[in-house]
Amino acid sequence: MHRRLILTSLAVLAISGCAYQSDLESLRRDTDEMKSRLFVVDKGLNEVRGEVREGVDKSLTGYRQGLEALQRDMAGYQREMAAIRKGGADLQATLDSARVDMQLLTGKVDDVRILAQKPADDVELLKQDLATRLASLDERLAKLEKSVDEQHKTALQQQQTPEFLYQQSYETLRGGDAAKARELFNKFLDLHPKHHLAANAHYWLGETYYSEKNYEQAILEFQEVIKNFPDKEKVPAAMLKQGMAFTELRDPKSAAYVYKKLADEFPKSEEAKIAREKLRSK
Repeated sequence: MHRRLILTSLAVLAISGCAYQSDLESLRRDTDEMKSRLFVVDKGLNEVRGEVREGVDKSLTGYRQGLEALQRDMAGYQREMAAIRKGGADLQATLDSARVDMQLLTGKVDDVRILAQKPADDVELLKQDLATRLASLDERLAKLEKSVDEQHKTALQQQQTPEFLYQQSYETLRGGDAAKARELFNKFLDLHPKHHLAANAHYWLGETYYSEKNYEQAILEFQEVIKNFPDKEKVPAAMLKQGMAFTELRDPKSAAYVYKKLADEFPKSEEAKIAREKLRSK
């Protein structure tokens, strides 16, 4: 009877040992599978490979340490069935935890892959947007250059017209540069002596001399308007300024003669009104 009990106990221990060996082999297979999966996870992710490898190494190190501790405990409690069952339950829990950790790690790797791909997509979109903007900018620059060229051509054409030269001369006089304005008006008259603005050009020439107190030359230029352009509207103004120039030269008789002639020939003009006032003040 005692022998039979001993044999029964040995059989139970053998079966338990086989069960433990089977769990251990299953654990090793799971460990190998986990290591294989970790080594093949997205080798192309250079930026996260070190971090993943370090995490896996730490997990494996902890796992090995857990196994070694479990083996030491199992050696101490091998004869106790309750301890063996408890160790098997702990081993199963550790394995389940490792699997959960592996799933979480896989999910993190996928997240990292997505995050690693997103900047590349953003860069591509940025390149496309930049290319579109550059193309638009090139088109606008081409239109602007064309517009500038057309304006330049137009400006050159305008500069070659009599009207432009006359206006340039007039603006120069208004700016206070009588000498430069006189040069430009003379150029205008040399190029366009029969132009409809020629009378005005002679008048303003007279004004350039008058502003410099060169009254004799001013009288001659005003006379050009009176003599050569009798039907132009500048004639009354030229006669008035001619009379004023005689006054400045202390020649009241010549001044009175011009004022009277102005009042007689252009009685309704504003210049004639001024001329009559000057005659009354004498």
